[in-house]
Amino acid sequence: MYKRILLKLSGESLMGSKQYGIDEVRLAEYAQQIKEVAEMGVQIGIVIGGGNIFRGLSGAGKGFDRVKGDQMGMLATTINALALSSALTSIGQKARVLTAVNMFPIGEQYSKWKAIEVMEQGEIAILAGGTGCPYFTTDTGSALRGIEIEADVMLKGTRVDGIYTADPEKDPTATKFDKITYDEIYHKGLKVMDLTATTLCRDNKLPIIVFNMDKNGNLLKVMKGEGIGTLVYEG
Repeated sequence: MYKRILLKLSGESLMGSKQYGIDEVRLAEYAQQIKEVAEMGVQIGIVIGGGNIFRGLSGAGKGFDRVKGDQMGMLATTINALALSSALTSIGQKARVLTAVNMFPIGEQYSKWKAIEVMEQGEIAILAGGTGCPYFTTDTGSALRGIEIEADVMLKGTRVDGIYTADPEKDPTATKFDKITYDEIYHKGLKVMDLTATTLCRDNKLPIIVFNMDKNGNLLKVMKGEGIGTLVYEG
């Protein structure tokens, strides 16, 4: 079993059945799944995207300055981090928000050592604000944080149950990979994460498991090694 994980959650998944913002039911389901794993003694760091509120890249296409747009995206991830922190606290699971840029008292400023200290105390470390720099996605942020906190694996929770030959939501003939190498993802042009994030994970030997976080109980199944999702590894 993994001792320390980096869980990447997409902002879009937090919308649940809504068109925008945070679905309280989905948020509560996520919090419960995370608490179940924490109670196994696993140390957990979490990175959440902000796409349910604002995406810097799409904002740039609508006239926003790219740097300011990405900074707005960083704030969106912090809103989601605060929501998840609140949901976890409400069910008795301690959590702390650490931000890539100084936002005290909204969150403490992130450092590797602070995050590890928080996790070793049995709290969930929610790492907000991406990398703190523009032009980087939260996928890259999660890869960077996973490497920094010395996680055993990055668990990428999505709306689909793994990596497919094509988008299964658009192509019914798409087939799922049980496991795949970083290089295969690159050569096949699969849209798992952006290239920067994938390269970071490959170069630092951080395995990734892509799985459906929206199905209750899946996070626990991944931790128990039940073989759901797709494992990305260095071949």
